[in-house]
Amino acid sequence: MKYIQFDNSKLPNLEYSLFKEILRTNRAGAYMSTSIVGCNTRKYHGLLVCPIEKFGGHYVMLSSLQCSVIQHERSFNLGIQQYKGEYFEPKGHKYMCDYSADPTTKMTHRVGGVVLSQEFILSQNENQVLIKYTLEDAHSDTILRLKPFLAFRNIHELTHENFQANTHYGICNGGVSFCLYEGFPTLFMQTSKKAEFISMPDWYRDVEYIKERYRGYGYREDLYVPGYFEFPIKKGESVVVSASLNEQPTSTLKTKFSREVSKRTPKDSMKNLLINAAQQFVQRQDGSVMLKAGYHWKGPQMRDMFVALAGLAMYQDDKKVYGEIFESALPNLRRLYIDQAALNSTSIDVPLWFFYCINEMERFCPKTIRVNDYFDLMSDLLNHYWNGVPGKMHRQDNGLIYARNEGQPQTWMNSKTSYGLLVTPRYGCAVEVNALWYNAIATSIEVARNLKKKAFVAEWEPRLEMIGRSFLNTFCTPQGTLYDYVDGDYKSPSVRPNQLIAAGLKYTPLSREQKKQILELCTKELLTPRGIRSLTPKDEKYVGAIEGDPDQRALAIHQGTAYPWLLSFYADVMVDVHKNSGIAQLRRIVDDFESEIPQHCIGTISESYNGNPPHQAKGAISMAWNVAAVLKLMNYVESK
Repeated sequence: MKYIQFDNSKLPNLEYSLFKEILRTNRAGAYMSTSIVGCNTRKYHGLLVCPIEKFGGHYVMLSSLQCSVIQHERSFNLGIQQYKGEYFEPKGHKYMCDYSADPTTKMTHRVGGVVLSQEFILSQNENQVLIKYTLEDAHSDTILRLKPFLAFRNIHELTHENFQANTHYGICNGGVSFCLYEGFPTLFMQTSKKAEFISMPDWYRDVEYIKERYRGYGYREDLYVPGYFEFPIKKGESVVVSASLNEQPTSTLKTKFSREVSKRTPKDSMKNLLINAAQQFVQRQDGSVMLKAGYHWKGPQMRDMFVALAGLAMYQDDKKVYGEIFESALPNLRRLYIDQAALNSTSIDVPLWFFYCINEMERFCPKTIRVNDYFDLMSDLLNHYWNGVPGKMHRQDNGLIYARNEGQPQTWMNSKTSYGLLVTPRYGCAVEVNALWYNAIATSIEVARNLKKKAFVAEWEPRLEMIGRSFLNTFCTPQGTLYDYVDGDYKSPSVRPNQLIAAGLKYTPLSREQKKQILELCTKELLTPRGIRSLTPKDEKYVGAIEGDPDQRALAIHQGTAYPWLLSFYADVMVDVHKNSGIAQLRRIVDDFESEIPQHCIGTISESYNGNPPHQAKGAISMAWNVAAVLKLMNYVESK
């Protein structure tokens, strides 16, 4: 029995299937993504989306490949595309009878007595998508016709009919090649079986992407179709089509498809699906390895990487690559926050997450990194905060970190409108920043003791004690919880999850009783089945759903939106306070997430969720630190 199952009778219902998305990636940085019926609903969708080093960023090369079944001179197009006026043509979704995610993305269509399956997989280490067509059943001579839709454009842009496009094609081994614009790599399209290519160049105009329209962005473009491939296929026969930036030996396409399938993690459980999702964020390019923060539009982000790394690595057989990711980020950390400190202080918390990452990696992935090797960087980062950045960040006399950079966000709550309005500026002493500051010093003292750096310990230990006292005196509320931020005499009473971060760190000045009070408040007012709300619903600023254009969404995003990544800290505090009895609560949260796996993007966790029920997924369809957090909760549940 398949782990991920859909109601096959509902697959032709676009209200059911159009908003369920597929994402597959490889280690070369390429991805394929669409809806489960094969209709692209975002400008970010495509069957082959590749990084192009020359231009920077990712580019949609092959948008889609529409398949038609021909029998008795009658043609049935199994593709689907939305056009201007919310018109769908062709309407191949009517013939869809099954979708499967294990071991490959597989769509099966039935047209009368014809049953055809299409399986998609990316080559692991190169910019190539392989599509396997199998005629499962047929009672008459059958021909397949494949029509490629080309984009050759950046994922953030849209393309339109133009005279600059090169409409000529080249001949290659077992197929043809295209290069629409000068400077682009060539796209080779080849088949494992000899096929005829019929040139019929045309632009398909006014293709629409419904998700972009909902998000308030441009959503209409023209796609170029150079012609179509055609070949006969017999019952039980399989033909593999390759779309690649490198010419392939067609005699090995079938073998390569099978070999790529054998490398994949089975998608037969929630755990394995999330392990697979965790692997999708790891990318190697030009000899370096990095962690992508999320799909489709989020690149490497240092804060996200430091928060997510240990959770993503804990269940992987190969943990070495996560140590490489950690190491590769450190030169940029030093360059941005020490060497160029005066120019880069708008994310005041980012270097402090470095220390959190060290703690988590030691805890969940011991021996993956060599902590003692980072002592000099630790020391330099502490001095960076102790000395401050004039006009942007300074250390108060009581040792706490105060940050104000007018017009710029200071923390992870960085939402900003197009007209420059900061939604949650949080100027002053932010609670999680100062908790991370305390944790960073304590972590460094521990390493210094291991290295017998007595002078360092003697210098920083009294500072740690002072900062601990100042933290409690500054942030503690009469109820035993924490203020969100303090700016002079103003103490923000907003109930936000940042105090949960403060309570969940390895080193904290908070007592067990204080952690208990914070946990009870956050459970009562912030906990949802999809994560921790960014603001309590009791607050007049609370916004329970993210809707509308980019500015409307920006005004809502940190005012009640639920974030799964914050569950990592919730779990740490829950287990710290309630020990084994807290595991039952974590198990319920994990069980709740299981129902989310086949929803927004199959097999992964989205960026955020509405604070109000039914907690609809929003933002990026797959987010690294969210996948990491749910895996961490699963680890807690399994270990008790």
